Amino acid sequence: MREDLHRPAMITDADQWRSRDLAVLWHPCTQMREHPGTLPLVPIERGEGAWLIGRDGRRYLDAVSSWWTNLFGHAEPRIAAAIAAQAGQLEQVILAGFSHQPAVELAERLLAIAPRETGRDPLAKVFYADNGSAGVEVALKMAFHWFHNRGEHRRRKFVALENGYHGETLGALAVGDVPLYRRVYAPLLAEALFAPSPDSFLAVEGESPADCARRAADALGELLERHAGEVCALILEPRVQCAGGMRMHDPAYLAHARALCDAHGVLMIADEIATGFGRTGSLFACQQAGIQPDLLCLSKGLTGGFLPLAAVLATQSIYDGFLDDSRERAFLHSHSYTGNPLACAAALASLDIFETDDVLAHNIETAGHMARLAAPFAELPHVADVRQAGMIVAFELTRDGDRRTPFEASRRVGLRAYRSALDQGVVLRPLGDIVYWMPPYCVTPQQLELLADATRTAILEAAA
Repeated sequence: MREDLHRPAMITDADQWRSRDLAVLWHPCTQMREHPGTLPLVPIERGEGAWLIGRDGRRYLDAVSSWWTNLFGHAEPRIAAAIAAQAGQLEQVILAGFSHQPAVELAERLLAIAPRETGRDPLAKVFYADNGSAGVEVALKMAFHWFHNRGEHRRRKFVALENGYHGETLGALAVGDVPLYRRVYAPLLAEALFAPSPDSFLAVEGESPADCARRAADALGELLERHAGEVCALILEPRVQCAGGMRMHDPAYLAHARALCDAHGVLMIADEIATGFGRTGSLFACQQAGIQPDLLCLSKGLTGGFLPLAAVLATQSIYDGFLDDSRERAFLHSHSYTGNPLACAAALASLDIFETDDVLAHNIETAGHMARLAAPFAELPHVADVRQAGMIVAFELTRDGDRRTPFEASRRVGLRAYRSALDQGVVLRPLGDIVYWMPPYCVTPQQLELLADATRTAILEAAA
């Protein structure tokens, strides 16, 4: 009753915040002209588990984990306490020439759980950065510089996958293939080579996901053969091309790609910024193919969604390739907040939760419930595909459910689905006309049922 009495004042307060926001803020990944009419602007007061609570008192189920960062729920008390304790001891120190316990301990623990392949030089060193895009920049520069130090100056090209995404700094954009993000900046970008995506949605009639993966791997092999001695690294997103539409591929592709990289002397960079830390069913997606990359990029869920931090894990041989008396051979890359103690403390607390709560086993159970709720969506008239990798489920929306007939862009089907779900108290952020679920791991069966009901209504309303 008291909440109802206060609600008009809360709504007024929320409206005031929208006005203040639009007067001063430029939001990311947004055509600002669409605010606040076409695209709602929701002021959030606080988070609680899988919920976001607006300044008007409304509750929203965070079905996209706040851009795929949040693992265990908002305001998770164990991570919050770890950050508070660290803040009272050491908040920041330059990591060049200095060290601190959280950075060292986190590196030790990441290397202990990293993918490992028998007989391969293991991941042995950690380089910290501030965010996912910065981590990708680190890995790209390391790969090129390593060959440069070896005198292999022809190896200046990167191979990436069609429809892949690795961030929006210029280096990361150069190896991305989502036109919406790279088209305008193309004149500024270094040239990259793009191999066909192993995306199972592209399978031809009668072709299994593994067959599709093998066909894409054959094309990758031909590309590497044509550019023999010119490629320094292959970069890919294991199992799921997230920003490219949650497109998923069979793990067999990773095994084929690893073998091809070895055959052609090319480094493999695994971008697990979005797929790492349990999102796809295993701690790291690479593990589903039993392979180990030469460079592994981590971010997003690394801190449980609390603070920005990235880590690039490198093999001992890559690290050794920079050791010399010459500073030109050193890796002179830096960020002011490299290895920030607060962020490292958050990451350590997140790893503790994985150990104490048996998160992966819980996720397998949750993913099974998500699969059962998602299965009936395949019968909806405008759903062309329902796909899942662990805690990620995606619904491909097309005209009449025909894979070859997308909706006209002017229909704004994804935006309409977003608005419909938001009205029902659920945060979906479609990728074009692809609706997906990527909830925090704390999501309950009841919350998943709310999510499924809201998604069904949103799809039916948006595609009508």
